[in-house]
Amino acid sequence: MAEASSSSSSAAAAPPLDPEGIAAVAEAAPPEEMTLVAKWKGNDYTVRVVGDDTLGELKRRICEVTGVLPKRQKLLYPKFKLNECKDSELISSIPFKPNVKINMIGTVEDEIFVDQEDDPEILNDYEIGQNEVTAIKDKDVYKQKLKRRASQYKIKRLNPCRKGKKLLVLDIDYTLFDHRSAAENPIELMRPYLHEFLSAAYSEYDIMIWSATSMKWVEMKMDQLGVLGNPNYKITALMDHLAMITVQSENLSEKKTFDCKPLGVIWAQFPEYYNETNTIMFDDLRRNFVMNPQNGLVIKPYKRTHSNRGTDQELVKLTQYLLTIAELEDLSKLDHSAWESFTEENAKRRRHR
Repeated sequence: MAEASSSSSSAAAAPPLDPEGIAAVAEAAPPEEMTLVAKWKGNDYTVRVVGDDTLGELKRRICEVTGVLPKRQKLLYPKFKLNECKDSELISSIPFKPNVKINMIGTVEDEIFVDQEDDPEILNDYEIGQNEVTAIKDKDVYKQKLKRRASQYKIKRLNPCRKGKKLLVLDIDYTLFDHRSAAENPIELMRPYLHEFLSAAYSEYDIMIWSATSMKWVEMKMDQLGVLGNPNYKITALMDHLAMITVQSENLSEKKTFDCKPLGVIWAQFPEYYNETNTIMFDDLRRNFVMNPQNGLVIKPYKRTHSNRGTDQELVKLTQYLLTIAELEDLSKLDHSAWESFTEENAKRRRHR
């Protein structure tokens, strides 16, 4: 955190917290909820957070009520340089006082195409080890964050859940779509065989789209690619960056804070349909399923579409994998990192029958 200072000589500077100090405060933070008021364009917006939430999560709450994305927000607070704090700063370490409002300066994005919140290439370009994964997913502070997010976030359901179907959760950027290459038509940036893949998967899986971007971006991209309203399959629900939670790596030499996609948000809202045994998620970033490592499959990123469009077969191969494992009782017992060899071995067994 940038050192907090005051415009007046009477205000005391808040001592900086190192990563270990932040983690210690997170463990000790009281679970009680606090209510804060953000003032924007003459209106007051009430948001609720707890001590072990981060400043980044506060910005998400403000985004929910104002529509101003976190990266567009400039937060001002009397006698404290709130705008100089890192998003990883804990709410409990910031001297918020009752009845003192947070002033927010920010603009709602009109041009959604350039609004790609938390671009994975720019933010937290970091991968974590298996030991760190275990330490993060088992930590009580993150389990509590997950519970709060599941109770606060409203999943945008488009079609009914289907009893007896497994669940496939898909990322967008670099998974289904090359959002960095230039093209006159978004269809040119669509991953090859996308519609064939979704049509085949739909026979055994309900499908949800979860992107670390804004809901407007999610809806626009899926509409432009012809995914929404497709006659051959239906999308069950859409999710955006507001459903994510912030965690911190356990690497003692280099602690890093990043956002992830906890599947528990879905399971808590649809317990009669989905759980850890029947859910699989595709994402090009492994850290996104750090809270559910047994349910995640790292897909090869789809980039440089103009060079790779003719050779990319990832969705064709993954279609075979999904249909092969659909008959299994518990998907969480699989090693999804070995999905290619699993598919090959299964094909060999079929040939030798």
